Amino acid sequence: MAAPLLDAAERLSRPELEALQLDRLRASLRHAYEHVGFYREAFDKAGIRPEDCRSLADLARFPFTAKADLRDHYPFGMFAVPEEQIRRVHASSGTTGRPTVVGYTERDLDTWADVVARSIRAAGGRPGHKVHIAYGYGLFTGGLGAHYGAERLGCTVIPASGGMTARQVQLIQDFRPEIIMVTPSYMLTLLDEFERQGVDPRTTSLKIGTFGAEPWTEEMRREIEERFAIDAVDIYGLSEVIGPGVAQECVETKDGLHIWEDHFYPEIVDPLTGEVLPEGERGELVFTSLTKEAMPVIRYRTRDLTRLLPGTARVFRRMEKVTGRSDDLVILRGVNLFPTQIEEIVLRTPGVAPHFQLRLTREGRLDALTVRVEARADTAPEQREAAAASIASAVKDGIGVSVGVEVVDPETIERSVGKFKRIVDLRNGPATHG
Repeated sequence: MAAPLLDAAERLSRPELEALQLDRLRASLRHAYEHVGFYREAFDKAGIRPEDCRSLADLARFPFTAKADLRDHYPFGMFAVPEEQIRRVHASSGTTGRPTVVGYTERDLDTWADVVARSIRAAGGRPGHKVHIAYGYGLFTGGLGAHYGAERLGCTVIPASGGMTARQVQLIQDFRPEIIMVTPSYMLTLLDEFERQGVDPRTTSLKIGTFGAEPWTEEMRREIEERFAIDAVDIYGLSEVIGPGVAQECVETKDGLHIWEDHFYPEIVDPLTGEVLPEGERGELVFTSLTKEAMPVIRYRTRDLTRLLPGTARVFRRMEKVTGRSDDLVILRGVNLFPTQIEEIVLRTPGVAPHFQLRLTREGRLDALTVRVEARADTAPEQREAAAASIASAVKDGIGVSVGVEVVDPETIERSVGKFKRIVDLRNGPATHG
């Protein structure tokens, strides 16, 4: 494989990078303290000021920011610049309450385009490639974030957005893109549609799939790579920090996501105590923005669970694939369970498709969990029974809890055009999350 193309920041030594980080961190703390009432009050309450940050380790003395803080200051209370300097606003879906609103100055939009361009290049994309973007456009950051990054790199953008799956399959055949950017669960939906139309997915023009916005496993990577004959790599981001482009897996190593640490400073903390954990220990990912103008975030708790590792393909540290979120954790009769653990089992079980949901119900005083998974089209009834027994046994043996398993007909589970709802909580009515 040819040597990767690197920009100036990617060529820094580790000491040079850390010196840059400290300069930018001190500036970001000052900017937040001087221009955002929430941070001024939080820092004062903690008895700390921006000038008390004399080393990167001193960041641990500053208070956290949580999603609830952003919601409490809805819509624009976390902005650090006058509203007339805001060039774009994005927001979360707000399905669990008020949406979280984020804003961008002209410079922020430039930074965002730069880090997404860097991400696409690290995934193997090059100027002139056509990029099919099937993330949703609109207030969600995925579509427009990927769009402007691809244009910044010099790619041709196909802004397909989500939905209209049959049309997307046709566009991929007609326009012949080399790259697709989409959620991994919707990529599986596209895969099903190719096969429904009688088209071998391995014959398409696609060479690279950049997948983000939801956790996915190594088993899903293998499934996608084998059935599409592409390189499947992970991209990470969240709107509160900037959007997609916070971290990216490099196609030459596929060994975790390099965090673009010249713009986003990572920490791993104990989800319960908030204590900073040493490099290599698994915990909750926390980010501090180093270059954002409109809405700096200081020690933002992402709820994503991972660990930090030294850089390999780049000088920047890596984060392991996010395997779950602390708020996606299901505690079933005292046993901790994440949807990705079930995904690993489903993907190695013969006779079933990679489409599944977890249904939580209450039986008497106890919670119960049922795994609903689709059979493949050619799976015989007796094979369905064997698959259900195999999944139930693997969950019991590997995770340590008993679950029900229903193997349902193909295309029974609702397809996703964005982030997929893995958990359906029926314990207190029809509300869902995931």
